[in-house]
Amino acid sequence: MNVVRFRPRSPALAPFISSMGYLEGEFPHRRERVLPTGTAQLLVNLGRDALHSAPEGLPPTRTGGAALQGPRTRSAVADTADQRAILWVAFRPGGAAPFFPGLVETSDLLVPLDAVWGGRGAVLRERLLAARTPEAMREAVESALLSAGEPPRPDPALAVAVAALHHGATVAEAADRLGWTTKRLVRLFHARVGLAPKTFARVRRFQRLLAAAATSRTGGDWARLAAECGYHDQAHMIHDFHAFAAQRPGTYAPRSAAERNHVPFLQSEGSASAR
Repeated sequence: MNVVRFRPRSPALAPFISSMGYLEGEFPHRRERVLPTGTAQLLVNLGRDALHSAPEGLPPTRTGGAALQGPRTRSAVADTADQRAILWVAFRPGGAAPFFPGLVETSDLLVPLDAVWGGRGAVLRERLLAARTPEAMREAVESALLSAGEPPRPDPALAVAVAALHHGATVAEAADRLGWTTKRLVRLFHARVGLAPKTFARVRRFQRLLAAAATSRTGGDWARLAAECGYHDQAHMIHDFHAFAAQRPGTYAPRSAAERNHVPFLQSEGSASAR
């Protein structure tokens, strides 16, 4: 498996992008669960002109080879054949909004890129196919993002709210830090992040749990990790784990510690989840 990661060269894009890169190679498993992070991704499949996603409890989706994955609130079963040659751009919370108007309508959806960018969506994939190096790929993606609209500007208020919620503050506490009403925060957050702030906070607590598990020296001491990550008790943590990963903590086995949101699919899982 060959993975090339790169940072945005443009200073205008750096505040909005968490990571970007290109992955190429074969997987030993056919399907995997992709766990929610509460953020959006731009995905371009250079191996074939198709992307597939089956969100838990929702109909499966098939698009062309370039798509926007809206912020997830649930796991989805993905075909690893779509990842044999794929370029991704993972946005920070709220980072996709300046480039993709209407982000609030994409939650848990895989949206064809030409549906939000018109012909420019199809052109981007063609340019990436013609690129001969990862550097050329990065230039093509950055050019497409910078031409998507007005020059993006970081929103300091949104950054404060995201940080507060990520670290366990309640919605009311996050609003208080800004001197805002809760209603105002909910409106801004929903429009810019694509999720309600309470939902985002739950997803990010789950992400803190996975990060803590990846670095824990005591293995699967889930009761301790639940307390450290802000869950009321272990039962509360198990409930959220099932809601976001469609499995219990004891069966969680990610692709690697660095890829904790990609879990090889268990054949023993129900057929409804395998659709």
